[in-house]
Amino acid sequence: MEQKILIVDDEAHIRMLIEQTLEELEDDGVVFLIAENGEEALDIISKEKPQLVFLDVMMPKMNGMEVCRRVKKELALQDIYIILLTAKGQEVDRLKGQEVGADVYMTKPFDPEMILEKARSVLGLKEE
Repeated sequence: MEQKILIVDDEAHIRMLIEQTLEELEDDGVVFLIAENGEEALDIISKEKPQLVFLDVMMPKMNGMEVCRRVKKELALQDIYIILLTAKGQEVDRLKGQEVGADVYMTKPFDPEMILEKARSVLGLKEE
């Protein structure tokens, strides 16, 4: 079965950074999907059902918290693993992330190793 990772961020360089961090997963057949805003992300999630979503919080059209809430609560897609990425690391933001159903909350700048490890564990891929 094809595994999909959706990368959602309104900043192109961050999308590229995450994709480069994860590119070795392509050898395991992982496909990358990209969205530039929350509306686009929601659309892709409901159509493609990626296993893993790296979701920026602060974006135009619909923020990551709202996307996460809709995916987990309205669409009830509990098996989609959502990692919220944000520049805001305050406890209140972390709690809000948990409230809307995020599986993990990571602050930027993030450690590429952590991103790769997390993706591997979520998708059940072994380290080379």
